Amino acid sequence: MLAPNLHRLLSIYPELEVELAVRERPDDLVADGFDLAIRFGEPQPSALIGHRILETRVLTCAAPSYLDRFGTPAHPRDLTSHECIQYREPLTHRHYAWVLEGPKGKIEVPTRGRLTVTDAGALLAACVAGHGVAQPLELHARPHLDAGRLVQLLPDWAEERFPLFLYLPTGKLPSAKVRAFLDFALSLADWR
Repeated sequence: MLAPNLHRLLSIYPELEVELAVRERPDDLVADGFDLAIRFGEPQPSALIGHRILETRVLTCAAPSYLDRFGTPAHPRDLTSHECIQYREPLTHRHYAWVLEGPKGKIEVPTRGRLTVTDAGALLAACVAGHGVAQPLELHARPHLDAGRLVQLLPDWAEERFPLFLYLPTGKLPSAKVRAFLDFALSLADWR
């Protein structure tokens, strides 16, 4: 989300320098010399102040080539007979549960799959390649859906939401460069 749009921020502030570090685990923001952090998921207890930037839906998707071979599930329970790409949470090392939220509440589906990933890009690439059904965030999947590389499955069961938070150290006011980045990050939420 950030990398493809950083040129906008840097063109507005030509003196600003950005170091974008992608990490699976939250480290000590201040000790590592970072001004802020951005993370998906609910905040964990820490000495950081979290600002919710956006929420995005969790979708269930597959490539047209996969659906041609194995059919389209009509109900969340049908996912139990499909090859589902699993996503392992980097902090807990557990697979994310497949929870589909729809008109009749929530259903947790015990899925199976031979591929497990820990990266959203790998999840999307495998899904687009036709490996199986996946649950990407709408924020990541939207370009693939719009281009026809993915098909959203079970659209009536797509109400689960996942938040994105920006974190700042407590105890000090954000600098001008951090405020500029914060405004930029909040503006990206407008195109979700």
